[in-house]
Amino acid sequence: MSRIRKAVFPVAGLGTRFLPATKTVPKEMLPIVDRPLIQYAVDEAVEAGCDTLIFVTNRYKHAVADYFDKAYELEQKLEKSGKTEQLELVRNVLPPHVRAVFVTQAEALGLGHAVLCAKPIVGNEPFAVLLPDDLIWNRGDGALKQMADAAEDSGSSVIAVQDVAREQTGSYGIVATDGFAGRSGRIRAIVEKPKPEDAPSNLAVVGRYVLDGRIFDLLEKTTPGAGGEIQLTDAIAALLEEQQVHAYRFQGTRFDCGTHLGLIEATIRYALDHEKLSDAARGMMQDALSELGVVDLD
Repeated sequence: MSRIRKAVFPVAGLGTRFLPATKTVPKEMLPIVDRPLIQYAVDEAVEAGCDTLIFVTNRYKHAVADYFDKAYELEQKLEKSGKTEQLELVRNVLPPHVRAVFVTQAEALGLGHAVLCAKPIVGNEPFAVLLPDDLIWNRGDGALKQMADAAEDSGSSVIAVQDVAREQTGSYGIVATDGFAGRSGRIRAIVEKPKPEDAPSNLAVVGRYVLDGRIFDLLEKTTPGAGGEIQLTDAIAALLEEQQVHAYRFQGTRFDCGTHLGLIEATIRYALDHEKLSDAARGMMQDALSELGVVDLD
C-alpha cells in the first residue's frame, strides 16, 4: 500500500450529548486546554504525512471551516499589537503545504455515508479516517503515524483497536483476529456492538482507520441498516472477503471525548502535560482534592 496523503474527518454530527454548549459550538470545537478537539486530530494526520484534509460536515456547521480559514482582521490586529506568539498560533493551525477541503453531508446517514461523501476528492488511493471524538495522547509517534507505517509495511488496510472490558463490547465494533502478535493481527471478522457473551474478542475498534480506496465501491453497495444508516463496519466486513485488513493496537491513551467524563479526563491529562501550565494545574488539583479530603494527588 502506498503512503496515505489524504485524511477524512467526519464532523457532521450534532453533538447532542453536550447541549446546550453544542447549540452554537460544534463538539469538534470544544477546547482541550487551549486548542479545539479537531486541531489535535488534524495535527495527528499531518504528522502521519497527510497533506489533503477532507472535512465532511453539514450545512449548518460553519465554525470548523471558519477555524481553518484565514482570519485577516484578527491577524492584522495581532501584528499591529506586536503579539507575535499569538499571531503564529493563528496562522499555523494548518501548515502551508496542507489544504483543507469541505464536503457537505446532506443527510445524517451514518459514518459509512459520511466517508463515502469524500470519494470525489480521495479517488481510489488509500486514505485515513479520523474521528475527532477519539483523542489519542502519546509522547511518541501519534496513533495514525504508527498505523500508516504499519499499512505501508504490510500493504494492507489497518484499523485501530484497543482492549476493552468484556462488559463494554456492546458499545463498540469488535474484531476477531488470526495470529495477533505484538501490536498487530489479521482481522478474520468484525461484529458491530455484540453482547458480551457473543463477542469474538475484547479488541474494540476505535476512531482511526487506514483504508484501501476499494472501500468506496463497497460502501456504495452497502445496504442501510437501522435508522437508514450506512455502516462503515459493514463495508469493512465486505473488504475482508477480498483482501487483508489488520487490527493495530496503537501506543497511546485514548480519551472518548464524545462523553463528558472523557472530555474532562483529556483536559486533565493535557493540562498536566502542558509545558507552561503543568505545575500550576497540578497545584490546583492538589488544592481541590485536599478540600475534598484527598491528601495527595499522587
